[in-house]
This record gives sequence, C-alpha cells and structure tokens, in this order.
Amino acid sequence: MLSIATFTQMPVFSHFQSPESKLKLHTDLDPGSSKIKYILSGDGAGTIFVINDKTGDIHAMKRLDREEKAEYTLTAQAVDRDTNQPLEPPSEFIIKVQDINDNAPEFVDGPYHATVPEMSVVGTFVTKVTATDADDPVYGNSAKLVYSILEGQPYFSIEPHTAIIKTALPNMDREAKEEYFVVIQAKDMGGHMGGLSGTTTVTITLTDVNDNPPKFAQSLYHFSVMEDVALGEPIGRVKANDLDIGENAKSSYDIIEGDGMDIFEITTDAQTQDGIIRVRKPLDFETKKSYTLKVEAANVHVDPRFISGGPFKDTATVKIVVEDADEPPVFSSPTYLLEVHENAAINSVIGQVTAHDPDVSSSPIRFSIDRHTDLERQFNINAEDGKITLATPLDRETNMWHNITIVATETRNHSQVSRVPVAIKVLDVNDNAPEFASEHEAFLCENGKPGQVIQIVSAVDKDDPKNGHYFLYSLLPEMVNNPNFTIKKNEDNTLSILAKHSGFSRQKQEVYLLPIIISDSGNPPMSSTSTLTIRVCGCSSDGIVQSCNVEAYVLPIGLSMGALIAILACIILLLVIVVLFVTLRRHKNEPLIIKDDEDVRENIIRYDDEGGGEEDTEAFDIATLQNPDGINGFLPRKDIKPDLQFMPRQGLAPVPNGVDVDEFINVRLHEADNDPTAPPYDSIQIYGYEGRGSVAGSLSSLESSTSDSDQNFDYLSEWGPRFKRLGELYSVGESDKET
Repeated sequence: MLSIATFTQMPVFSHFQSPESKLKLHTDLDPGSSKIKYILSGDGAGTIFVINDKTGDIHAMKRLDREEKAEYTLTAQAVDRDTNQPLEPPSEFIIKVQDINDNAPEFVDGPYHATVPEMSVVGTFVTKVTATDADDPVYGNSAKLVYSILEGQPYFSIEPHTAIIKTALPNMDREAKEEYFVVIQAKDMGGHMGGLSGTTTVTITLTDVNDNPPKFAQSLYHFSVMEDVALGEPIGRVKANDLDIGENAKSSYDIIEGDGMDIFEITTDAQTQDGIIRVRKPLDFETKKSYTLKVEAANVHVDPRFISGGPFKDTATVKIVVEDADEPPVFSSPTYLLEVHENAAINSVIGQVTAHDPDVSSSPIRFSIDRHTDLERQFNINAEDGKITLATPLDRETNMWHNITIVATETRNHSQVSRVPVAIKVLDVNDNAPEFASEHEAFLCENGKPGQVIQIVSAVDKDDPKNGHYFLYSLLPEMVNNPNFTIKKNEDNTLSILAKHSGFSRQKQEVYLLPIIISDSGNPPMSSTSTLTIRVCGCSSDGIVQSCNVEAYVLPIGLSMGALIAILACIILLLVIVVLFVTLRRHKNEPLIIKDDEDVRENIIRYDDEGGGEEDTEAFDIATLQNPDGINGFLPRKDIKPDLQFMPRQGLAPVPNGVDVDEFINVRLHEADNDPTAPPYDSIQIYGYEGRGSVAGSLSSLESSTSDSDQNFDYLSEWGPRFKRLGELYSVGESDKET
C-alpha cells in the first residue's frame, strides 16, 4: 500500500513555494531493499513533478500558481527494479495547490462615467462599481474586498461592501460646477493591513434641471423702422438668457402690453432662442411715429419642484420709432368701375381717378395710362386731374369690357409710382337691327296641305336690351296679300311660315322667295328685311322629302339611281383598263438601263442578228484598233442610244507609231467610265488587233509565215478514231509534198 509522507515545513496539500519543495511516496512492501522502483504518471508528471525512483521523493520542479491550475491528479506505482513487474496495484492521488494572497483587486470595467441630476438630495444613487480578485474566495480573506473613496469627498460616498456610490452633499449646482472626478479603491484581506488594493476613477457629471428662470439682458430695448417696411420683416431681436441648457433653457416670447399689440408680433428663434419682433400691419409715419411694447419671456418647461423659487419668466420694455419714408401715391380706391354708352361722343369724360402723396412733403401727382393695357388707344387721361376721356368710338357688340391700368407718378420723385386697375363697362344702345339666326331654306312638299307649317324661323339681335328681345315679324307691303304663303308669330319669339293652298308643282315653279321684315322693341326700333327661300320638293306619302330638282322628271321612267351608279362604275373601269394598257406599252419601249433605285445585277443582252461580217461596223468601229495611230478623237458608243447630247472632248494629241495598245485601251476605258450616256452594266467589246512590235511575233496561225512542212501531225492518230481520218489527210499532204 502506497502512502505519502509529509514534511513539517510543507503540508501534504500545500503550495510548492520552490523547486526544492517535496513530498515523499512510500510503500508498505518496502523493507528498505533497493529492488523497489517508484513510477509517477498523470498531470505534470515528468515536467512539473519529478519522483526519485529509489526513495519515492516527489519534487516540484517549478513554482505553482493556483489561479492557473488549482489541483493535479497523479498516479504512483511501485515495481520491481529488475523485472519492472508491479509489486502492487497503482494508486491515484490528488495534489491541491493551496491559495495565498498574491493577486490584487482589479476594476475590469473601469474607468467609469456616471450622471446625477443637479440639486439632488443626499443619498441619491449615482452608480455602482465592481472589482474582481483572482484569489480563492473560499480560502481565507484573500478575495474579501472593501471599497473606499480616495478622492471625491465630501461630495460623494460609497458603500464599503456593495460599492454603491451616492451623493453626500445636498443642492449641488450644475451652473457652479458640472463635473466631478472621484477615485475609488478596492482592498482585499477585508481591508486589513497587508492586503492588496486596486483603484479606478469615476467621472460624475451633474445633469441640468430647470432651476433658473430666463432673464433679459437689459430692461429697455430701442428699435427704429422705416414706415415702408414689408410685412413680416424683422425689425429687432431681444434675448432672455437662461443659465439652464437644452429643453430647460427654451423660452417663449409674447407681447403682453403696449399700443402696438396689433401692429407687431414676436416669435422665438428655435436656434438662438431670441425673440424676433416683426411687423404685422403697415406702418404710417404720418399717422403714428412711435410705439411702446412690453414683452415677456417665459420657460416652456417648468419643473414643479422649483416653482416655489419664483416665477420662471421675465419682462422688458421695447420702444419702436417709425421713420419717415418717401411713399408712392395712394389712390382713393383700390379699383375703379366706370360705365359708358357705346354711342358716347369722342373726348367725352367717362370717369375720374384721384390719388395723393401720403408724405408730409405732399408732391404733386401726374396720371397716365399704361398703354400695354390699352393697345388700341381707345382712352385718354388728363395728367393733372385724372379725368378719363374717350379717344375712339366704342362698340359693345365687339368688346363689352375694357380693363386698363392708370399710373400715378410723383413729380418730385419719378421712382415713386402707383398703379390702379380701372374696369370700363360699355353700355348697350339699340344700334343693330335683328336678322335671321341662320340662313334658312324651307322645303315645301308638292302634296302638302293648306295651313301646313313649312318652316319655323328665329331672329337674333346683337344688342342686349334690359328686358330681353321681343321681335315683330311682317311681310313687305306688296307681299301682304301673298296668294301662296302667310306668317304666324309664335309665343317663343319665333315665326312660322305656312302654306295657303296645296297643289304646288316643281314644273310650274321650283323656288319661291318670301321677304320678311323683322323689327326689335328698342327705342328707336331697328328693323331689317330677310328673305326666306322656299323650295318645292317631291315627298313621300308620309311627308319625307325625296327630290327637289326639276331635272328628275327628264330621266327615263325605268332608269333608277342604282342603274346610274352601275353605268358610272363601268365607265370608270374602262378608263382604268386604258390607263394600264398605255402604261404597259410605255414600259416595253423603255431602254434596258437600270435606274439607281433598281436592283443592279449583271444583265445578259441577246442579239439574234448575226451581223454582216467585217463590213458591218454598226455595233462598234473597229477601224480605230486596226489603225490606232489614225484617230485619237472621241467616238460615241453605239451599243445604246444616248438620251443626253454628249459633247465630244478634245481629242488626244497624235502619238508616234508603235503606240502601246494596253495604254490605248486604258484611256478608252477611263473615258467609258466617265461617259454619262453609258449604261451602268458591263459591256464587252472584242478587238481582233494584236498589236505590232512584239518580240515574240504574231501568234495567229492565219498570218504565220511558217510552212506546213515544219509541223508533224502523226500525233493526231493517237487521239482516237475521231482524229484518225484527220491524221491521214495531213499525212497524205505531207507525202505528196515530199513527192
């Protein structure tokens, strides 16, 4: 059985203070023989802990730290030194590292920041701090902490065991001191002598409360303003200072007294907390030259805890002086409405406008008409007294309203100008005669009955009488006893035309003209004569008009309207066929020249004429190539008939004999490419001239100077049966020549 023997200076479960610290391992089987060998395994065996295999002494090879590892589990065994056979089963034991006070307290979350409202009562909670100690909290007092304040008294205190910081003085004022720096200490060993300690800092800020009222910087403010200042313009600023900040410093301004409460207003500038005084109504130096106001500034948010300290508001006096300004003329009315009859005489006065200078100096005023509002110059105005007169005749039926603008200008300062609109209404007079509302044409059926209403006509009058229109209708005196027609006035101010008898005939009379006199009810009355055209028509049995032309009787009885349309359609069809035939004939006669907008392709032109041999020179003139030195001028092409008259160019200068045919053809090709009468397609011309001066001589067999005897035609028999007879003929020829 293994056991551990301890030393007096080092307990069994102790902290090894140095590598010399040791424990002793011993077995009951050990009689003191040297054959026993001790083996150690487990946590730290061989590195941290080493055993003497003979004596069983266990040594700690380095300093142990409980905060790093609090205990180690090891296994020990006694074996035979010679055979390594175990003498007894292995034994497991635990080495616990005993704690000592070797770690100081630490504030992991420090430094701290905290806030507390100003004017708080004693004992108001501020914040809580926490320190940690790595030593064993169970064993001894190594981790027992006590808190205290090193700096920050007498303003704050701290609970020794809970580390809660509280206020220690009442009525701390943020406006006097806003921020405090507090040093907190944590000491282990219960705060006793020899303990370790750690510190941290706490920055405590006093937050604002509304404990200060607003206060004007001065009790009296003076401002001056021109009388022509625009409405809403600021004329001055006042400021009530508040020692508080943020929402607690916001103030609202009001005018609570004064003789200009309805003339001025005061608003708060949200950025600067100033009171801005503005003009609500126009100022007039000539009416009132100064104003006195009493303004008040009050906190928007009031803390009920401090309401007993006094009202959170303040007042100040504002004096405003109005200064004189050169003002424009003022019309007696903002608008004018004038009325004039349309028959008013030229230069007659139709109305008057008045204006005055509101300034003390009272400058004279001159009047004029803004001609942009009176382009036709129908009105004039007297520059001195503002009387408006008529310049051209008026016509209510053309323009019932005229809107002009009158301009008033100070004679001493032409920049001071005022304008006023003047509406002129043209009143009606009875100067237009009534007439038919439209050009009427009545239709009378041949089979109509006596008393039948032929047409109802109405009249219009350009005039506009106050009581409305009332028209009188009558026939001409010589037509009163008209045997064919009569008239009847209707209640709705219209007129009905009636037939006196029946039996009207188009063959007898196709059209009747009925003059009618129309009179209005004006003073004096106006009248006009309008003629109604009445056309006699053929109608169906139910009175529907079918035909009003007398020519309808001339048509054959059996020829209806449908037949006439069919005949007309046949004629049009024949005309279309003729036009198409003529068009096709024209297309056949057109030359074979492709237009620019057609599809350009190679065209093969086939000629069935075999020609007349060398004597036929109509297709082209071969004489040029047969004698290229003779003609250098221009020859028109004969493959087409040119539509344009092409003026020949100046011929080329004669060249000496031996001209190069290739150069000659290139020149003619260039001319053909630039010829406007040439077709756009390629044209092939063949020339039989081979040229002269060639070193190789002529290649033609027709003009060859060699004899047949120079050639051997025996090879023709080798080409097959078809060339056998040809070879015999040439062979015979050769033999005959030899003979």
